[in-house]
Amino acid sequence: MLWIKALHIVFVASWFAGLFYLPRIFVNLAQETNAAALERLLGMGRRLYRFTSILMIPALVFGLWLWLGYGFKGGWLHAKLALVILAIGYHHACGSLLKKFERGANTKSHKWFRWFNEVPVILLLLIVILVVVKPF
Repeated sequence: MLWIKALHIVFVASWFAGLFYLPRIFVNLAQETNAAALERLLGMGRRLYRFTSILMIPALVFGLWLWLGYGFKGGWLHAKLALVILAIGYHHACGSLLKKFERGANTKSHKWFRWFNEVPVILLLLIVILVVVKPF
């Protein structure tokens, strides 16, 4: 079971690395006016979103495996699962925002994306605290 836990941690870290970086690409897309640079950033965003989506799957599968294997119980786990659902929603929101950029329909400022970029940091912080400290 320790191998599963190790793989879960690696894939979660990898998934969140993508969630940390993709909104930074959005910040640059929201500021960019050069057509060639916009196309390059869109290509980077597409590839990163696709790869991050792939990484999310084993992170969730190994997490489910741990849950079924250890049978964790407690309020901390319910809170963690709620935050994981929010992380999945954030991931899909990134995909929706990327599509808006591709259509040239973005209406949000680079400042908005700078704040949006902080959401996965807060989610990961809270998830790690819940898993390690198990406060309730």
